Amino acid sequence: MKRGLLAFVLMALVGWCVVQSQRVARAQNPGAGRAPRPQAYPDRPKAPQDVVDRGKAVYGVSCAFCHGSDAGGGEVGPNLLRSGVVLADQSGELLAPIIHGGRMDKGMPRIELTDAQISDVATWLHSLKVASRTDPNENNIDIVRGDAKSGEAYFQKTCASCHSITGDLQGFAAKMPTPKTLQQTWMLPGGGGGRGGFGAAQPAGVHVPPTTVTVTLPGGEKVTGVMNRIDDFYVGLTQTDGVVKGFTRMGDKPLVEIHDPLAAHRELLRKYTDKDIHDVTAYLVTTK
Repeated sequence: MKRGLLAFVLMALVGWCVVQSQRVARAQNPGAGRAPRPQAYPDRPKAPQDVVDRGKAVYGVSCAFCHGSDAGGGEVGPNLLRSGVVLADQSGELLAPIIHGGRMDKGMPRIELTDAQISDVATWLHSLKVASRTDPNENNIDIVRGDAKSGEAYFQKTCASCHSITGDLQGFAAKMPTPKTLQQTWMLPGGGGGRGGFGAAQPAGVHVPPTTVTVTLPGGEKVTGVMNRIDDFYVGLTQTDGVVKGFTRMGDKPLVEIHDPLAAHRELLRKYTDKDIHDVTAYLVTTK
């Protein structure tokens, strides 16, 4: 019995010594024995500068109004620098289905870009350097670099038929907290959220009428209200009395008419050049 007890004590002592030595080793080298953690923001091969420039230009026209000029997030669109989709993407293959199809439930409309343009945008996004503890907005980009005179001329030619600096837009620029917000707001006053921007955050004092929809039922009855949701199979709305209604869609039945107060703005999003955007922004800043 004494020998058995002695052997047990010796084995326990040896085990304790092994455990202690392992603890000391881990304290001296915390990473020992662990699989290497993948880099959160991996470096990518340097892309041709002309491709990066093309991607930046396309992004500036088609994406910046929601996701910010630096891809760090806008009033509505999320931060793309920290997006899991962008990080996993290689050359636009993961971005293309989202851009082509949109994400209406998250306030993202379908964007008309070719696969080649999406690949260029992906290349530009991948060229941006960001660390896990870096705020992508800490180095603010000066977007007021356009020509105000050219912006005024563009405004008079393209916008003055509906808007006036001394009328409906009087004091508009002064309500914007930053030039970045100003640019995003004049490009798409609804903030880019879905059709008409429902659910989108708005700067104080900026009012955008909601998108409404009229549903004509088979018997001729018309139901009108603020549009809540629409897709190929369903349309939902809220009437003026607060009653929420929904209708199943089968092809073109029932007849659905969408009244989008921002339709003209959405159409112009396809036509703006990067220069137009910066010139108009520079002009509007001078009207504060």
